[in-house]
Amino acid sequence: MAVRVRIAPSPTGNLHIGTARTALFNWLYAKRHQGEFILRVEDTDQERSQDKYTQNILEGLKWLGIDYNSGPFFQTQRLEQYRAAIHILLDQELAYYCYCTEAELEQMREEQKAQKQAPRYDNRHRYLTKQQRAEFAAAGRKPVIRFMIEEPREVSWFDMVRGEVTWNTKDLGGDLVIARVDDHGQVSLPLYNFAVVIDDIDMEITHVIRGEDHIANTAKQILLYEALGAEIPEFCHLPLILNSQGAKISKRDGATSVSEFQQLGYVPEAFNNYMVLLGWSDPNGREIFTPSEVAEVFEFERVNKAGARFDWDKLNWLNSQYLHSMDVEDLCDRLIPFWQSAGFELGDRGWLIDVVKLIAPSLTVLTDAVEMTRYLFSEDLAYKDEAITVLKQESTKPVLIAVAQALKDIETLTPESASNLFQTVAKSLSLKKGAVMKPLRCALSGDIHGPDLSASLLLLHQRILDQNSVALTRIEKALNL
Repeated sequence: MAVRVRIAPSPTGNLHIGTARTALFNWLYAKRHQGEFILRVEDTDQERSQDKYTQNILEGLKWLGIDYNSGPFFQTQRLEQYRAAIHILLDQELAYYCYCTEAELEQMREEQKAQKQAPRYDNRHRYLTKQQRAEFAAAGRKPVIRFMIEEPREVSWFDMVRGEVTWNTKDLGGDLVIARVDDHGQVSLPLYNFAVVIDDIDMEITHVIRGEDHIANTAKQILLYEALGAEIPEFCHLPLILNSQGAKISKRDGATSVSEFQQLGYVPEAFNNYMVLLGWSDPNGREIFTPSEVAEVFEFERVNKAGARFDWDKLNWLNSQYLHSMDVEDLCDRLIPFWQSAGFELGDRGWLIDVVKLIAPSLTVLTDAVEMTRYLFSEDLAYKDEAITVLKQESTKPVLIAVAQALKDIETLTPESASNLFQTVAKSLSLKKGAVMKPLRCALSGDIHGPDLSASLLLLHQRILDQNSVALTRIEKALNL
């Protein structure tokens, strides 16, 4: 049997990391078994679904490199298929019209609450007569369509992560609403549990891989598969992604959508790598790998049942490893959008490459590059308090004057001559090399800390401002302090 899996996000919000991890596991399983991976957009919630979220989902999957063999398919374009299946259940008397009002349902819930019972529909309209239905309709009541759930009964399946799972139908909340009816008596868009079953049947899905929050839905859906005489797929319920306290991760914990992680400066290679580690362990003990390498060994036997705690430190470490090993040209291309967003004028490509070489070993996320290099791009330098303290010391002035003169005397500044300059100035003033480098760093960058000083001096000297190198301009400005 050929493997066919799917991801079915709802466009009611941006692509969530939980959905992204589920998409990745589906993709890996399909690759592992030379199967098909399908994208389906579950947009039947018309009040909350928005095109911008659909676009965000598509762009997020593309950024992650998760390609699909078929789709995207949209549920709103499949209404006729849902109506046909509903009429099959109605004709077989496995579904019925329920005319309960919201007030009646609320009263039912309150009575159950008073008796300390779990809220459920009591199936009161399951066996309405034709005359009763006509009377309710004449009274202006708009029905829903409910699927009959046999009670008592146990529904069991073998879960690819959790093993044998059993659910008693008495815990499913009574007969299931599968569709609403419009003002013309026609079936409007169906509800989730029904639509997802029809879609998976029509698309011949063999393995339903999704989050563990769908376990109760699985029991209901198996009953629908049986009622429709369809083959039941394999089910796999992945552990949830938790925060550091063990609760389900939420916006209060920071970024939760793929686009947010992209904006924070994470690269998709590292993000994918980390998503795989959220619940799965490599049989070869690796922590750094490509999706293709994982696909060669991926099986659900190595997926944990317990929730996976999101570890920012681990993600940052992984991201830094990818950045540090990245080709400098590739890294430059990825940094350019962040520099442009900061308003920097980038200039010559060769000069940019040298900037990338300077900061690459210190990067954790791409956004780090903005503050690391602001002093290289900005004409107006902002001094930190510690740097101002150094620059106002009496001993600083002769050092900066000597460095400025030495720069003017050097015909062509090179990495070697820039490095030798510190030693030459220190010797001429009978100072240690550090006594020259510290005030010079403050003058050039406005900070007492930063990347390699000789490289910084060279990069700033190569930039010309009003017939003068930026390095000389910075030194003159510092002297005026």
